[in-house]
Amino acid sequence: MRLDLGLGKRPADSRIVVAMSGGVDSSVTAALLAEAGYEVVGITLQLYDHGAAVGRKGACCAGRDIHDARAVADRLGIPHYVLDFEARFKAAVIDDFAAAYAEGRTPIPCVRCNERVKFRDLLAVARDLGADALATGHYVRREEGPDGPELHRAADPAKDQSYFLFATTREQLGFLRFPLGAFDKATTREHARRFGLSVAGKPDSQDICFVPAGHYSSVVARLQPGALEPGEIVHVDGRVLGRHAGTAHYTVGQRRGLGVADGERLYVVGIEPRARRVVVGPKEASYCGTIELMGVNWLAGPAPEGGLEVEVKTRYNEPAVAARVFDLGAGRARVELQEPQPGIAPGQACVFYAGTRLLGGGWIERAPLLWQRPQATQAGFRPAAAIAG
Repeated sequence: MRLDLGLGKRPADSRIVVAMSGGVDSSVTAALLAEAGYEVVGITLQLYDHGAAVGRKGACCAGRDIHDARAVADRLGIPHYVLDFEARFKAAVIDDFAAAYAEGRTPIPCVRCNERVKFRDLLAVARDLGADALATGHYVRREEGPDGPELHRAADPAKDQSYFLFATTREQLGFLRFPLGAFDKATTREHARRFGLSVAGKPDSQDICFVPAGHYSSVVARLQPGALEPGEIVHVDGRVLGRHAGTAHYTVGQRRGLGVADGERLYVVGIEPRARRVVVGPKEASYCGTIELMGVNWLAGPAPEGGLEVEVKTRYNEPAVAARVFDLGAGRARVELQEPQPGIAPGQACVFYAGTRLLGGGWIERAPLLWQRPQATQAGFRPAAAIAG
């Protein structure tokens, strides 16, 4: 298989930097480009103290992963460098992660990593090295459109990672390449075996890379201890149902692990960190019809006056739904859903699509619920006037 990155010159005259995490996806990306005749330079980022993570499965950029990336580079005969990005990763991603939980939001550190580290700092390094492009192992397609490069969903819906790339700018997209966008995972692993790569059978990462064994509360406790102070779990009708060990243990839309029961299936519908209060209720109480966004990135240009008909995703693993998005200026937007949706969590991303094309997206700042709840009193909440489904 021969890849053409559309650089307008021969592969032998083109230098490509590949972000190598030590996983099978980025390893196959490097291998395919080297096979196609490109001059490939592999770079692995040390993003945190990997000494504590050596031997831990299911995480990227840990000590073992750096070793695996180096082994793949040796197998391919390409230069490989490890760059210490630990300080900037902590400031740009880890601190933001903990602060979000302390504020009652549900963060997406992978988006912050792409936005603030890989597609900003690493991209700058690639340019400094005289590269013609930065390639990654993301499952997403970059296509040339009439007005320049476009970002599209991957061919395999089960592996599509476009949601995590909504903050990519048009300038960055001009320099980025995603060779795996047309593949499914089985095809990627077949190529890994064909190249004889030691990572061919390596499992996909499941945890957040800097969170030991998936226990994110330990990170929050160290950086934002106030987010783990106990408080009340309150039903939307005002009844106190129990106690919690910190609002950081909860996210809007959560159903499991609430630690309370009320004869019906309960969901988290609100988090009030200042009052150290978690609000729960039936699923019908978690619906909203309008989403307010901040930090909006318009990859395909802003919505016209009067709004734009789109499909939106408010979580990576949930299907897109019909909506209209309005550009409010100053990096803000309003999304009006065609049908109300449950469990939309502040801190997550709302990403806009037209068919397979990613148009942009922003961070969910507020998702007002359809049910009406009067202002809280010192004694607790007064019963909701109505719950709309």
